[in-house]
Parts: sequence; C-alpha cells; structure tokens
Amino acid sequence: MKNPISTTDFSLEKQGYGRYKVTYTSPVTRKQWSCVTNDSELIDNTFHCDTPKVRDLNTLKMICKL
Repeated sequence: MKNPISTTDFSLEKQGYGRYKVTYTSPVTRKQWSCVTNDSELIDNTFHCDTPKVRDLNTLKMICKL
C-alpha cells in the first residue's frame, strides 16, 4: 500500500530573506533530499495552510528531488 504524502515528510528552515531550505524524507526508504527555494507561494500553500493540497506537496517533493 502506498503511503500518502503529508507535511510531516518535509522540514523547513529559513535561509534568509525569502529563501527556504526544504528537506524531504521518504516515509518508506528514509532517504533525504534537500533544496533551497525562493518560491514563497508554494511554501505558503504547503506549510502555512491548514489543509495543503496533494498537488502542492508533490510539486515541492519534485523540486527537492531534482
């Protein structure tokens, strides 16, 4: 069975003005991928929202895995 993606799979660290370091941890393999992004709209839609959309979470995961 596939595990659903959630905000607990991500960690957020502020790097400076408008820059964030996002780390994605796979719930199955526990591998980690990191990226630095300045897409504040995506950060707001995932971390500063009560119910983030799966589409936004998958987009953030793809950015981390590049």
